Amino acid sequence: MNEIRFDTDLIERYGGRGPRYTSYPTAVQFHDGFGETEYRRQCAASNEGSERRPLSIYVHLPFCESLCYYCACNKEVTRNRARVERYMTHLYSELDLQAALFDDTRVVEQLHLGGGSPTYFDTDELGELIRRIGERFRLQSDGNQEFSIEVDPRTIEPEGMAPLYALGFNRLSLGVQDLEQRVQEAVNRVQSFAKTRDLIDAARASGFQSVSLDLIYGLPHQSVASFDATIDRVLTLKPDRLAIYNYAHLPQMFKAQRLIDAADLPDASAKLEILHGTIAKLTAAGYEYIGMDHFALPSDELVVAQNKGELQRNFQGYSTHARCDLISLGVSAISHVHHCYSQNVKSVNRYCQLLEQGHLPIERGLELSDDDELRASVIETIMCHGRLDFAAVAQSFGLDFGDYFGAELEALAPLADDGLIKFDDAGFEVTPAGRLLLRPVAMVFDRYLREEANKARFSKVI
Repeated sequence: MNEIRFDTDLIERYGGRGPRYTSYPTAVQFHDGFGETEYRRQCAASNEGSERRPLSIYVHLPFCESLCYYCACNKEVTRNRARVERYMTHLYSELDLQAALFDDTRVVEQLHLGGGSPTYFDTDELGELIRRIGERFRLQSDGNQEFSIEVDPRTIEPEGMAPLYALGFNRLSLGVQDLEQRVQEAVNRVQSFAKTRDLIDAARASGFQSVSLDLIYGLPHQSVASFDATIDRVLTLKPDRLAIYNYAHLPQMFKAQRLIDAADLPDASAKLEILHGTIAKLTAAGYEYIGMDHFALPSDELVVAQNKGELQRNFQGYSTHARCDLISLGVSAISHVHHCYSQNVKSVNRYCQLLEQGHLPIERGLELSDDDELRASVIETIMCHGRLDFAAVAQSFGLDFGDYFGAELEALAPLADDGLIKFDDAGFEVTPAGRLLLRPVAMVFDRYLREEANKARFSKVI
């Protein structure tokens, strides 16, 4: 599964737009006919039976001290502490409402703080958040938990790593994006290599089990040579995981991106060269390609899970804990509980207003049908493992695969002819040349996508 081959012709042919499949159905299908009442009903059902799922909690902390021009996240750049304190007061109210919906014997195996910049908050403030979560939920503490936090190296010093570890965090994700100062200045995110290195050293000395770095290719003033230099320096840090994201320039959707001069962006050909060189360097350095944008060392849990056929995918990306009910707190956060998805409102003001009225701040969502559950399983299997066993699907869902997916099998034939997949007696496997194109393979099984006229809302596959 881990072999990968860069085929420019295939990438140019299939590298259009499509979902990232952190969920199926995707958020495009969420609607306002699903709200608090429906969510509460799904939570109640999730507590029933002998095989209740463990829990995963995501907390969205949207605040940043400065604006990164490339950013497409739901964030708020402010130094108005009164506004921040108001948000946290209402976040704790949401925590109380959510905790009341779940049986207190269910264990939280996974906890993730994202943003924004969680390290906008100091250790005492983060400690208060963890304390309150721990009072309302049963946090796993046997060493098998995955508690992670996103860190902006500009907002924390190396001596801050030990206190974070003491709070229970054992995994760290650092935003780096690029190490060339000219690129950093163009996107308003200047941070030194030395600071990043010192934070990683301190995190490992404190006991963090995994360090992940985020990079972005396609930013202004990047070239093949400059990004190659960034990768060389990153490799000296030996991160456990790397996420190499493609920058999508959509200034019509994200106001911050209007501050980037499009004339400074590398063209499509240069971006492909950057990606090609990056893959070559990372695989030569011993990193395994997980899928999508992600690479990891062979000892990392993601690689181990993939090799065992246990890798999963959810809103937090690739995961070894995706078979949890995911409770997400904060503006715009998306939960996945039992057979539903729900998303909170995106406005901080509206979020606070709904909580002041005693309501969960849910704006929209979706209850999954049997067909949704089936296709979600098929798509996740393709995205995580690069193959599909027809008989296994048929047995799990009690159907005749050929009858149910006749149209999809026909649609897969051209992909096989082009060399993205290879059929065998059991089903099909994605080829080394097709591994960068998992999304177009998975898209064949997306019933909604066939009905979706506007694919422009999705990012490019490559």
